Amino acid sequence: MSEPTVLLVDDDRSLRELLGEQLEATGEYRVVGAGSAAEALHALSEHAIDVVVTDLRMPGASGTQLCKEVVRLFPDIPVLLMTAFGSLDSAIEAIQAGAYDFLTKPFEPERLELSLRRALADRSLRDEVRQLRRQTGSRPGHAGMVGTSPPMERLYGLIDRIGQSQASVLILGESGTGKELVARALHDRSRRAAKPFIAFNCAAMPEALLESELFGHERGAFTDARTARRGLLREADGGTVFLDEIGDLSPTLQPKLLRVLQERKLRPVGGDREVEVDVRVLAATHRDLRAEVDAGHFRADLYYRLDVIKVDVPPLRDRGDDVLLLAEVFLDEIAVRERSDPPEIPDDVARRLLAYSWPGNVRELHNCMERCVALAREGGAVRVEHLPRELQELSDDGPLPERDDGPTRFQPLYEVERRHILRVLDAVEGNKSKAARILGIDRKTLHARLARYEE
Repeated sequence: MSEPTVLLVDDDRSLRELLGEQLEATGEYRVVGAGSAAEALHALSEHAIDVVVTDLRMPGASGTQLCKEVVRLFPDIPVLLMTAFGSLDSAIEAIQAGAYDFLTKPFEPERLELSLRRALADRSLRDEVRQLRRQTGSRPGHAGMVGTSPPMERLYGLIDRIGQSQASVLILGESGTGKELVARALHDRSRRAAKPFIAFNCAAMPEALLESELFGHERGAFTDARTARRGLLREADGGTVFLDEIGDLSPTLQPKLLRVLQERKLRPVGGDREVEVDVRVLAATHRDLRAEVDAGHFRADLYYRLDVIKVDVPPLRDRGDDVLLLAEVFLDEIAVRERSDPPEIPDDVARRLLAYSWPGNVRELHNCMERCVALAREGGAVRVEHLPRELQELSDDGPLPERDDGPTRFQPLYEVERRHILRVLDAVEGNKSKAARILGIDRKTLHARLARYEE
């Protein structure tokens, strides 16, 4: 493995060259120099930098300003700040800027080397955790869905309770909320899990083709029917059929579906006899089916057959911090597909993701992350300018808006800490030494935290 590259930033050229020679003499580092923050940012765009060492006081942009910019654009790169003004205020300023360590001049070369080794080891461990998460598919969620918000926890509980039921389920929710994922989770938890799961969108084709697609047809039933077709309901025999956008099913086909639900029989197009079929029907819609029934557009008897159990899928705007969890999962998935490192999400972008209402729900968020991966620099971070215009125009200042149903986007600090520690432990397969190093605490403190969680 090639030696890591250190970017040394100092307006004092002689000191910069001296430090560079000392580091390269160890045979462990490659050094790139810069005399200002502007030169440093240019070097970061031109070279694969592993760690930045910068002076605090420089003409133009200070080391603190440079540190903030590196943290924003390249959050994986640790920054070490050095200064001849070793005051408490300077140390606090460095920490607030996101610096990994703070060195007071003059310092021995060994002190710098120790800090570099620690920073690089920390970065390596974080990369390992990210890789482990991608390989193990570790996701904060349930049943193939991502999310830890109260609305999603309630949804997971309902799925587990009704999965074994043979009853029809009506899944309600806005477009893009993931209704098909809910249907798949219900199928996977049922006694039909080993049999087919077939999903079909009732709004995806004309009525004439829809009838043949669902119920099948006999040879010669219509022009071009050169062979018989079983239809999706018979193909799923013994399993589950998920009918999305059931509210768009035409009035002429509604009684045929009702016959399947009531008698478990269907008649193929052009057929002269009925065929028995054993399927569980899960249906979904973004329409108000009760209003459609009242308006005479949807059969009441079919509605009541479908609405044996109702499941509401929450819109993304009501899921709080799930937005960031989903964004990170999507970034990882897209980066794996593109064979690249996933970009990080800095605070200014995160606040905009949380503040946006997401009318297109999870599907819109996924498309947004596709855009960000395409525009973000390899191994860099998502920038505000990578976001769609409607998100760019949002402010990242001030408190985020509250919901009528309570501040579900926020969690107590204790819970945030607990979840983070347990995720890190899971990612490193329970290795408490590694977990403590990643978390920046000692093993004794980690054990104390874990004991507290078990109380």
